[in-house]
Amino acid sequence: MKRREFITLASGTLVWPLAARAQPAKRIARIGLFLPPPRNLEVEAFLGGLRDLGWVEGENVHVEYRDAGGDDGRLPALAAELVALDIDVLVTATFPGIIAAHRATTKIPIVMIVGPDLVTIGLASSMAHPGGNITGQTFFLTELGAKRLEVLAGIAPSMTRAGVLMQRGNPLNTGTMSAMTTAALALKVELRPIEVDIPGDLESALSAVGSTAMDGLVITDANAFVANSSLVAALVDRCRVPSIAAPIVASRWGALAGYGVDFTAMFRRAPVFVDRILKGANPADLPIEQPTQFKTVINLKTARALSIEIPQSLLVRADEVIE
Repeated sequence: MKRREFITLASGTLVWPLAARAQPAKRIARIGLFLPPPRNLEVEAFLGGLRDLGWVEGENVHVEYRDAGGDDGRLPALAAELVALDIDVLVTATFPGIIAAHRATTKIPIVMIVGPDLVTIGLASSMAHPGGNITGQTFFLTELGAKRLEVLAGIAPSMTRAGVLMQRGNPLNTGTMSAMTTAALALKVELRPIEVDIPGDLESALSAVGSTAMDGLVITDANAFVANSSLVAALVDRCRVPSIAAPIVASRWGALAGYGVDFTAMFRRAPVFVDRILKGANPADLPIEQPTQFKTVINLKTARALSIEIPQSLLVRADEVIE
């Protein structure tokens, strides 16, 4: 080998590793995810949705996860904590969660996994063109209360008085009761609102339910009823009447029936918004979506405990039947 060739080769073996080390490290996207209750299955669905789109934890994305343990009062601090971490996208769910996120930042893109009508509460210009830093998925939960009452009436046709379990202070209570009142008039059912403090005294909540005369119970979509499983199970057991709630409450906490959106499916869908934003899309231009499919759950274990016969027509239509 000639001396000049040797020098060139030797130089190359020295320069190449240095050049490789000098290349800038690939940036990892940072997502801040905070939720009122600790929803393990739903969080896994969210992470699975990210992986399906090519975002792998530790490789090209890092998820900072926080949960409030069912205490909405902790949400503002959690949102502020995540914003301070210089995240690229802030992701949350429910009315309290989205309000906390909005107050924490008007610049960082926010994705709502599931929550209120942003147009009605003034956080979006329209469903098709939100116009701000928030987009995601919504469902009109006030209307779901009315539909649940109709489903419950089909299970318990003799029902004349229905309790409506709500979280005290929830700003959506008025709209929920308004929609349910219209349905109740048509069904000839008297509504009996029951507001409980959550977090709060369990015995006080049990007393409120136990002292309300009713033939059925509609549990509204306050996230507190999803997070506080022991409370819901105790309330359902205390009232001893047919009850209906969100599908997740019927599946896990013992309500007789569940009707509503599939929260797990919405958690899996949310990464689509995150993916688009991380690739440069402006949340102001990403249309807010509504679920097109609803889930019905029947808990036969609870039905047997209450000596209730579920109509075969409803069992056939149910998406999930718990034996």
